[in-house]
Amino acid sequence: MTDAETIAAYDARARDYARLIGTEGEVRSLRDFIDALPKEARVLDLGCGPGHASAEMARKGLLPDPVDASTAMVDMTREKGLAARLARFEDIQGEGDYHGIWANFSLLHARRDQFPELIAALHRALVPGGLLHIGMKLGEGEQRDALGRFYTYYTIPELTGILGAAGFAITSITTGVGKGLAGTLDPWCLIGAQR
Repeated sequence: MTDAETIAAYDARARDYARLIGTEGEVRSLRDFIDALPKEARVLDLGCGPGHASAEMARKGLLPDPVDASTAMVDMTREKGLAARLARFEDIQGEGDYHGIWANFSLLHARRDQFPELIAALHRALVPGGLLHIGMKLGEGEQRDALGRFYTYYTIPELTGILGAAGFAITSITTGVGKGLAGTLDPWCLIGAQR
């Protein structure tokens, strides 16, 4: 993500964001994701935020690689003793580097015209059989929220089509409605996929 206004919003509200509690679906998805990976599996936490998911992965014996475009989020993750690093979506260029990728409500900040290539890059970054978790808000179009963050909205068929075109097999879909940092109730989906 290179949208300066979105990054600035996260930098300014990092502590508030860290206090948000994940939905039951997110907590269950993280647990299932961790349980499906072998011990010491290397996992990219793409848009790691304050590092809650990476900290849980580390506690369970995985090797998280937490990255975020927000300096404040990277700093908060490092406060948990994790080696977080500053990176944008476009910086993910490796091949076969990860057993899993956790992209929980981060890629929704990517522009629509960039999204298919980002998904293809994540496919390349996984080992064969590697797992992808993606959380996205549902809807149509692109817009900024009340905090100035840029969002791209998708339907589930759009998302599964893009994932399928990149070579992913869909393994699970969970939907719900939740309140985020901007205070609005938004429909969302969590999609599990395998390379």
